[in-house]
Amino acid sequence: MKVGVLALQGDVREHARALASFGAAVSAVRRPAELDAVDALVIPGGESTTMSKLAIEFGMLDPIRKRIAGGMPVYGSCAGMIMLADRVLDGRPDQQSFGGIDVTVRRNAFGRQVDSFEGAVVLTPFDEPFHAVFIRAPWVESVGPDVEALGRVTDGAAAGRIVAVRQGNLLATAFHPELTGDLRVHRYFVEMARAAVDG
Repeated sequence: MKVGVLALQGDVREHARALASFGAAVSAVRRPAELDAVDALVIPGGESTTMSKLAIEFGMLDPIRKRIAGGMPVYGSCAGMIMLADRVLDGRPDQQSFGGIDVTVRRNAFGRQVDSFEGAVVLTPFDEPFHAVFIRAPWVESVGPDVEALGRVTDGAAAGRIVAVRQGNLLATAFHPELTGDLRVHRYFVEMARAAVDG
């Protein structure tokens, strides 16, 4: 199975390494032709307003939207979650997302860079809590009827906030699993994508 990592901006290499450890053939995706060559896509963390601008400049906005609408499995982490959300709060007026997940997310919901933190998240697909890294992270304010809330913050003032969701072939987390050494989220996505590709 061929998995692309959107390489416009963000932590591309870390995701590529994690995906490759589960047998996926991984490639960087910057152009529509490169998108056409992959079965699934990861949208990494980074800065969502910059990613939005670069997606337009590189002619990737509509091709990715079309592949999402066509059922391509996609996983987005942090800024990737914002890019997969149908509705974004606290974004720039000209900011555009790929959409696909019927959620409303709030950018930088946990605060600025100095407010970045690590904490336990309970994820329904896994038996043990996930030690998550949050860097200027969003959270999910509301979910549509077809969206499954997979994970919530367990501690602190943000306890109960939704930070992982799935809708069909689309998966998103507010945190950065590629920075932790815990590859369960990537394994879950690769298995989910294989199931979709194999039909």
